[in-house]
Amino acid sequence: MIRNPFPAPPVEGQAVSVAPGVLWMRLPLPMALDHVNVYALDDGDGWTIVDTGFDTKRARDIWAALRDGPLQGGRINRVIGTHHHPDHVGLLGWFMQSDNADLMMSRTAWLTARMLTLDEQPAASDQQVEFWRKAGMPADMLERRAAARPFNFADVVHPLPVGFTRLSEGDVVEFGQRRWRVAMGHGHAPCHATFWSQDDDLVIGGDQLLASISPNLGVYPTEPAADPVGEWLESCVRLSGLARDEQLVLAGHKLPFTGLPFRLRQMTDNHHAALNRLTAALTVAPRTAVGCFDLLFKRRIGEGEFGLALVEAVAHVNHLHRAGVIAPLGESDGATLWGVTGAETSANSEKKPT
Repeated sequence: MIRNPFPAPPVEGQAVSVAPGVLWMRLPLPMALDHVNVYALDDGDGWTIVDTGFDTKRARDIWAALRDGPLQGGRINRVIGTHHHPDHVGLLGWFMQSDNADLMMSRTAWLTARMLTLDEQPAASDQQVEFWRKAGMPADMLERRAAARPFNFADVVHPLPVGFTRLSEGDVVEFGQRRWRVAMGHGHAPCHATFWSQDDDLVIGGDQLLASISPNLGVYPTEPAADPVGEWLESCVRLSGLARDEQLVLAGHKLPFTGLPFRLRQMTDNHHAALNRLTAALTVAPRTAVGCFDLLFKRRIGEGEFGLALVEAVAHVNHLHRAGVIAPLGESDGATLWGVTGAETSANSEKKPT
């Protein structure tokens, strides 16, 4: 069972103590998922910060209140980015400059974050527009998005100075007066670092380990044939070998929780169920990736969340294609139509995607 020992989130500018020397705080986000959890761990001579929120004036002001209040004016010794997404790395560079803080990240996460902050785009690229078209984005939305300035990391991520300490699978690192084993997750983000305390029952899960929402598994024009769903499923199985019911998971969003073995099984089962729904429907008639929204999400997808839904639909289609379950069967207005080919991969077949 999943339990939430701390059912109320911290008030803005304040912190909740979740373990000796471990503070849980929140930063606001200007989107449907309106917050990110960040953590401060007492090193004895300062603090280690895990994830940071966006680089905005409001976030900086909140951090100033946190530093004057719960952090008691202590120095930031190091900052850790669990993965490269902007709500987690937005202020890493700011802390590096203000406190000369060390940065710890996986090499892939650091390279990706640094590349994206340097890669400002005034308009959507031809590759991006073609990717949207092939996925089945409606023509009117495609036209609007092709003409609009796209989101750029540099909008909300402070420049990352050169230099970091690399986190690798199996490392044991020390911060917050604890030893932590590093285990990498994949699917939501490449080389997403999770931390498993060797001295008590704490796990820092970032977005790899969430209690009540499913992390987005997305495919993007930079790697249109990627299989993040397969990477995610493999990660859930592998991380389950480290999971115990009593561990308190400090998640990147929503609430800290216990019951991680159950949650890992639940997340795996949810994606297998979605893949089975897709296979059954695509046996009956071909669809575009966008045409699979109703099967994957079971709710109406508005324009604000359309982009995230699109990349996740492509991810599930890619997984079935890589498993040999479906294949492209033609096009409709430039969008790829996917369907099951051959009786051996019908809805009644024993063959299942892995």
